[in-house]
Amino acid sequence: MAISKEERKILTTKRWRILAVSCLINLCIGSMYAWSVLAAPMAEELQVASLAIVFSIANAVGFITMIIGGLLNDKYGPRWVMFTGGIMFGVGMFTCGFAHSVNNLIFSYGILLGLGLSLVYGCTISNTIKFFPDKRGLVGGMTTAFYGISSVIFAPIANILNSTFGVRTSFKILGAVFLVVICAGSLYMEKCPAGFVPEGYVAPESSAKGKSQDMTPKEMLSTPVFYVMLVMLTCGGVFGMMVISTARTLATDMAGVSVATASLLVSVLCLFNTAGRLVAGSLSDKLGRINTLTGAMVIALAGLFTLYITDVTGSAALLILGLILVGICFGTFMGVFPGFCTDQFGTRNNTVNYGIMWIGFSIAGLLGPTILTKVHASTGQYRMAFVIAMCIAVIGLVLSFVYRKLSKS
Repeated sequence: MAISKEERKILTTKRWRILAVSCLINLCIGSMYAWSVLAAPMAEELQVASLAIVFSIANAVGFITMIIGGLLNDKYGPRWVMFTGGIMFGVGMFTCGFAHSVNNLIFSYGILLGLGLSLVYGCTISNTIKFFPDKRGLVGGMTTAFYGISSVIFAPIANILNSTFGVRTSFKILGAVFLVVICAGSLYMEKCPAGFVPEGYVAPESSAKGKSQDMTPKEMLSTPVFYVMLVMLTCGGVFGMMVISTARTLATDMAGVSVATASLLVSVLCLFNTAGRLVAGSLSDKLGRINTLTGAMVIALAGLFTLYITDVTGSAALLILGLILVGICFGTFMGVFPGFCTDQFGTRNNTVNYGIMWIGFSIAGLLGPTILTKVHASTGQYRMAFVIAMCIAVIGLVLSFVYRKLSKS
């Protein structure tokens, strides 16, 4: 059904409020990356050496509900999909406070929270982008930036809660707050009508000619360019997750800094990760998605080489530079890819299509930390892990040129 002029005017204004609510919700679910602050005291409670498996599972299962939630979102709209995801996320966090084994945490945090997070995340990103065909890069950057900056905000809050009430109560408080905020915010969301364009916007001629015609998931999976993009996302995610998941340990082991300084460097990494999402998302509207991603791969190679040298020299200055460069690159991929996927495969089935594309990130979430820990366990050093990551970055760089060739054919 065609959108009336009055409806278009209302939606053109309302879309900014939908964007603001999406950013607030992403700020809540991004607290997942403050896991290390909660994991350390919880590991002591349970008397285990590490809870890394819990975080890995939470990342790995995400694509499942990204796809399922995408199907439901494209058919019924985002409101109740996000509401359900908010309940799962909040309850998952809350019940961690009652965990008495690693398996309890795997279910509560790794599965329930991880699946709920992706139900919410798929809608906040993909649905909101549909309202902004004129600013896809900027909006993708903003929504993912709030997700990225969350750990900087909630890590110190979790620390305060831990020291005041204990880690179990911290889980319960955070879970209750997130459940209320996400579920309340979801009630404001609505489905973007098919064919919506904001007032005053005229699609560029190249777009109007149908480069990004709406593809079904089946049609998308039949195109070679999808697999090139999927592997590119995996490459960009591998070294990002490799560094982000272990940044505090890398800082203390490679540069010998104190735990307090290492924690500060984690915040620096997250800040530049967030900056990469915002700046690169906006730049990609002007420079093009693939040009921005190619530049990010070059930056990643420089950052990984810097971290390799850090492991040789123990230089804290080089460590900081390496973390900043990798953070910028990882943020670029997270901020640009939602718009990149929409440009390539259209808006109609974007939530499902991006959920399928998210398989690449799920693979990266398992592969990146695993490479680092396995290399360190076998050699006692990190440098070979960075060499492997540089090889992966080269593959991503090459694929960015393969994409150019395929997209022109």
